[in-house]
Amino acid sequence: MPITGEPVFDQDKRASWFNHKSEVSTPYYYRAFLSDHNITTEIVPTERAAIFRFTFPESKDSYVVIDAFDNGSYVKVIPAENKIIGYTTKNSGGVPANFKNYFTITFDKPFTYSATVSNGEIKMGQPDVKENHAGAIIGFATRKGEKVCARIASSFISPEQAEQNLKELGSMNLEELKQKGKERWNEVLGRIEVESDSEEQLRTFYSCLYRSVLFPRTFHEIDAAGNILHYSPHTGKVMPGRFFTDTGFWDSFRGELPMINLIYPSMSQQMEEGFLNAYLESGFFPEWASPGHRDCMVGNNSASVVADAYMKGNIKQNAEKMYEGLLHGANNQHPTVPSSGRMGYKEYNELGYVPSDIGQSAARTLEYAYNDWCIYQMGKKLGRPASELDIYKKRSQNYKNLFYAPYSLMSGKDRNGNFPQHFDPVEWWGPFTEGNSWHYSWSVFHDMRGLINLMGGDKNFVAMLDSVFTTPPVFGANTNTRQSLIHEMREMQVIDMGQYAHGNQPIQHMIYLYNYAGQPWKTQYWVREVMNRLYQPTPDGYCGDEDNGQTSAWYVMSALGFYSVCPGTDEYVLGAPLFKSVKVHLENGKTIEISAPENSDENRYIGNIRYNGKKYDKNYLNHSLLIKGAKIRFDMSSEPNYKRGTEPDSFPYSFSDKE
Repeated sequence: MPITGEPVFDQDKRASWFNHKSEVSTPYYYRAFLSDHNITTEIVPTERAAIFRFTFPESKDSYVVIDAFDNGSYVKVIPAENKIIGYTTKNSGGVPANFKNYFTITFDKPFTYSATVSNGEIKMGQPDVKENHAGAIIGFATRKGEKVCARIASSFISPEQAEQNLKELGSMNLEELKQKGKERWNEVLGRIEVESDSEEQLRTFYSCLYRSVLFPRTFHEIDAAGNILHYSPHTGKVMPGRFFTDTGFWDSFRGELPMINLIYPSMSQQMEEGFLNAYLESGFFPEWASPGHRDCMVGNNSASVVADAYMKGNIKQNAEKMYEGLLHGANNQHPTVPSSGRMGYKEYNELGYVPSDIGQSAARTLEYAYNDWCIYQMGKKLGRPASELDIYKKRSQNYKNLFYAPYSLMSGKDRNGNFPQHFDPVEWWGPFTEGNSWHYSWSVFHDMRGLINLMGGDKNFVAMLDSVFTTPPVFGANTNTRQSLIHEMREMQVIDMGQYAHGNQPIQHMIYLYNYAGQPWKTQYWVREVMNRLYQPTPDGYCGDEDNGQTSAWYVMSALGFYSVCPGTDEYVLGAPLFKSVKVHLENGKTIEISAPENSDENRYIGNIRYNGKKYDKNYLNHSLLIKGAKIRFDMSSEPNYKRGTEPDSFPYSFSDKE
């Protein structure tokens, strides 16, 4: 951090006011004015490096503070090279004991002052320091408006690799690197070309697309010989190949990773290689990675992530090995991180459900049943033996074991097969994860027809869907809001959509389920309501957690007019497009052209669809056809078309119908 005045290290004393109104923040460039020091700071990054540029005032006391954090760090100042090197071991878990983040910083101005910092004490004449909390301060006199640049890189592998990563900057200056970054981001975000008269909607859409592609994060590096390698948070060793982290599959399996499978398939292929490496190095696929296995959330949704990529052609090799990993995860639990693999797998396999004395049991059961269907689908395509497939085919129906018929909703169940005596469907927690029965009862992604049959047919199913929006947004009399109130609860409460809790992930697909029961116009209405009311291009424009890109990906896909209700199928379920014209530029050179010339907030309903010039009556689109290129015209109307998409042959996939 650049400062002026006295050389200080304490973060509170060196802090500066800044104003968001004068701040510039883009995907490729950041600038802020630090008013207490009269310094403008700019940053332009690459994947593993960055250029910082500080514009100083006239001062004989200009400094830059390097803080390597506490919990173990090392810093060395090399004045002869205008350089500072070091490492930090600061982390919040998910790594072995030898974890280090190495860094190198080279300035373009000689130091006239240098000191190291040892646990807050500034020490002159000591070129390096290894302590719990190490740092450094370098300084120089500056003219008014003088620009000082620092070229920075980091590595999780070694100091030498940090120097190698610095080469990403090449010989470019900040302006050249900024332009290169702008071009790269335009290439990434330009995969989807939207035309709209609404600047607000354009800002919202591309902000969501930007946030969607931030996850998962690249953790691998490239050595001097061009080899791809990574520090393994599982073994503590440097291993060959790609590695990705900072993702929670409980969130991202739903829409974010399926979006990548369609729009960025080559990146999907790289990610799947990275997920495979996590399995090979640890014995389990990640469920929540940061950077190693973390005990967070429920489900075995790596099965969805792998199966969806495979079914969509994005796993080109090692598919059998990845399938092996899915089988292992379905029948084991990580020895030290319970959320990797399956907590309660023995009970689930024996009873057909996870009993209620195991936390979040209903959520686990519902997700495991869908995960088993994913394994079944992938295994079928791989040609696995029927004796093996039948196990997962049967288990995919385990969701039925938790259907509480008097309420037409899902509930927990004890080991003796008893439902709770005092069931309250609005009560949060208990057998559910960050939600209640109204949120989780729809988590039968793979077999909506089976769920519809349990609820008594299409009419009753639609009535239950409608009830989500009319049931008051309460938490249940037994929910202790002083101890267990989380922001997702308040976010549901304030959006005025009943029990619909879009600020969290379990229910985000529910709006699309009207398509399975012959009333697609209700999906079209509610999708537009959510996009209009719950997403804005403002600092408070999100209705809840971003969560690994998932909440943004929901908007991106929904704005195109379809969504991945059931990853692992070849289908995207239709909503209705937000824009009059969209072009999706696929990696294979084909284009998906979506036009809806009469589209408006009033004309939110689909009158008719023409797919490549032919009338189209399905309530879904096929991935395998979309990637061949398509021209899809939506004739939009202010009134629903009560005849379109109402017959069973128009409904999306359900296991019970289309095994």
